[in-house]
Parts: sequence; C-alpha cells; structure tokens
Amino acid sequence: MLSEEKYNGYDTSIIYDYKEYPDVNSGRCDNCDNAQFKSSVKNFIFIRECRKCGMKKSI
Repeated sequence: MLSEEKYNGYDTSIIYDYKEYPDVNSGRCDNCDNAQFKSSVKNFIFIRECRKCGMKKSI
C-alpha cells in the first residue's frame, strides 16, 4: 500500500520570510505539517528547514 504525501504546493527552492509568511499552525511546516526542522545560521540570518519536504523560512 503506497501512501501519498500531501503537500500544499510551496516552492521548496525559495527561502520564505517569516514576517511575510507566518506559520499557519505554530511550529509546523506550512507545506507538509511536519514539526521537525533543521536549523542553521548564515550571515546572521536564522534559517529553519523542514526535515520532511525541505521548505525553508528565515526567522
């Protein structure tokens, strides 16, 4: 039995700005509703990346 992933159609190659695109559900990915993230800091900008679909937001 194959389970299909349901995504909301966000482009995962773009880094979204949290101020313009706040979380629909707090602490969850807008694209796949996952709650696990990888985080990194580059040039004093905090980047949060979903572990499941790869959607990125600068916080």
